[in-house]
Amino acid sequence: MKQGFKHLIMSVAVLGISWAVLMIGVAKSRNVSASSASAFEASSVFNSKCASCHGKDGRARSLHGKHEHARDLTSAEWQDSVSDERIYNSISNGKGKMPAFKKKLSDSQIDELVNYVRRFRK
Repeated sequence: MKQGFKHLIMSVAVLGISWAVLMIGVAKSRNVSASSASAFEASSVFNSKCASCHGKDGRARSLHGKHEHARDLTSAEWQDSVSDERIYNSISNGKGKMPAFKKKLSDSQIDELVNYVRRFRK
């Protein structure tokens, strides 16, 4: 009888551990999917709102970008000199010829754009 009880306890323990590992895997895949969706949305927003001046690659080398004196977002010097808060405020409130987007984008979209802009760093 003791042997059967021991076997039952081991089976329940293995089943519990397997369930926990499965749940951790599901949670991680949801986080990856959420971050991928955020990156996709930030890319779409950037391409529709920002790329006309800054270029899809962030280098502002288009004729329009040069004419508007758009910032090269890939510049390591610039990336090192600005905080996330300053980038957020520039997107939200505008700066120079850059329009304000606080009425067109949510706070979370602007946060995603800040992270997206940071990825342009060379």
